[in-house]
This record gives sequence, structure tokens and C-alpha cells, in this order.
Amino acid sequence: MTVTACAASVQDRDGAKGALLGLYLTSPTCRFVFADAGFAGRLVGWAAQTLHTTIDIVRKPADQKGFAVLPRRWAVERTLA
Repeated sequence: MTVTACAASVQDRDGAKGALLGLYLTSPTCRFVFADAGFAGRLVGWAAQTLHTTIDIVRKPADQKGFAVLPRRWAVERTLA
């Protein structure tokens, strides 16, 4: 497992590049990543073009109020548990 650290002033999607690069180098079979809406934007295109990795942005439903578990997140957490 690769751990990357950066300053709190760095945006999540900018800091994610280091983590995704570490994932790319250490886990050659992992090419599909789920992420929340904070990682949307240029990071998705960068990962697809540079790392050949697909980032699926999981957005909250429009009618959601308050906290709710995002769909599909359980699949990853259960796999790693």
C-alpha cells in the first residue's frame, strides 16, 4: 500500500495524482477506481490518458438531504475488509 502526504492547502483532486500513480505502479491489475464528486474534473481525463485508469465519479442523488452511504462504495470497503 502506498501512502502519500501533502499539505492541507492542496486540493483533493490534485493530491490524488500521487496516490493514483502509486496505485498504477504497485497494482498493475487495478484500473477502475470509484471516487466521490470532490475528485471530478481534469483528474478523470488525466487518469484515463496518462495511467489508463478509469475513475467513476459517484455522485449523491439530487433529492438527498443529510448523510447517506453512496452507492457502490460498500463493494470496495467489503472487499478490503
